Amino acid sequence: MTSAADLRHGTDDVGACLFPTAIGRVGIAWSRSGVRAVQLPERTDSATVARLRRSAPGAVIADPPASVSPVIRRITAVLEGQRDDLADVELDWAGVGDFERRVYELARRVPPGATTTYGELARLTGAPGAARAVGRAMGRNPFPIVVPCHRVLAAGGRPGGFSANGGVDTKRRMLIIEGAPGLGEPTLFDQPG
Repeated sequence: MTSAADLRHGTDDVGACLFPTAIGRVGIAWSRSGVRAVQLPERTDSATVARLRRSAPGAVIADPPASVSPVIRRITAVLEGQRDDLADVELDWAGVGDFERRVYELARRVPPGATTTYGELARLTGAPGAARAVGRAMGRNPFPIVVPCHRVLAAGGRPGGFSANGGVDTKRRMLIIEGAPGLGEPTLFDQPG
C-alpha cells in the first residue's frame, strides 16, 4: 500500500482523501504533478470516493502531502464564502483532452461571484458553435471548485446542468456562497455551516 510519504517522494501513484466543508465532505486526489481530481460530496463517503476514482483510478486513501494540505484549506475557505480563484493550484492534466483543457483553463479565469455562459466559453475557444461541447466538458470536469464549472451558465442566465449530487440546487448554492448577482440573498439553508 502506498503512503502519503511515497507520493511526496515522486512515485506515479495517486493519493486521495476526503475533508469536511460547508457543503459536505469533498474528495481530492493528487499525484506528483498536482491535483488529479476534486469531487463534490455525494450522499455517502463511499459514493464520493467511488466517483472521485472515476477521474483518479487506483487512488489510494492517504493523508494529504504538504503540497496538498494548503489546497484543501483554500477549497474549504472558498466553500465558506472566501474569495479565492484557486487559479494558481497546479493540476494534473492526465486524461484530459486538448479541447476540455482549453475550456477548463478559460473557466478558471471567471472570478468568484461572476458567471459566464457555455456559449461565451465556446466563442473564446475559437469554436463559437460548440456551446454543447463546452457543456459536455463541464459535465466531465474532474476539478470542480478549482475549475469553477458552477460559474458557467446556459444562455439567458439559466443554470443549465450540473452533474454533482443535488444537481442545479448545488450549483445555485455554490453561486450564492460566492455572492453571484441575481440569485438573491442567502437563506438559512444556503449559508455555509
